[in-house]
Amino acid sequence: MYLQSVDFKSNGSIPVLHTCDGASVSPHLEWGGLPKGTQSLAVSCFDPDSPSGTFAHWLIVNIPPTLPEVAQGGRTGGQELVNDFGARGYGGPCPPKGTHRYVFTLYALDVERLEGVTRERFAEHVEKHVIERTELIGKYRRK
Repeated sequence: MYLQSVDFKSNGSIPVLHTCDGASVSPHLEWGGLPKGTQSLAVSCFDPDSPSGTFAHWLIVNIPPTLPEVAQGGRTGGQELVNDFGARGYGGPCPPKGTHRYVFTLYALDVERLEGVTRERFAEHVEKHVIERTELIGKYRRK
């Protein structure tokens, strides 16, 4: 299983367009090689370097496995949850200082739908049903 983007390479810099210094437009994500038995997908983007602890920038569940990608700034095909900015959908990187890592994770799940998922219970719900996962890490440092 793989996860990639045309907007940035693995361990590369996330373009300003996708950050708080730009328009905070969600990046393109493309995936494939899903394992047998995948009934839905979930995506997360966390900043593990946040001074307040791991910070959720994007949480999506119930993505149909037939969807091969999310276009830049496009619809996800799933249910976007409230992130740690307090808004539904994508919130771009905005590190207070230094270079932070933004870990985009694709989860292949063995259920068609997850119900009652919140930011606080995202990991709990996803971990019960994950078949396989893969990551794409982008980095950002404010000028």
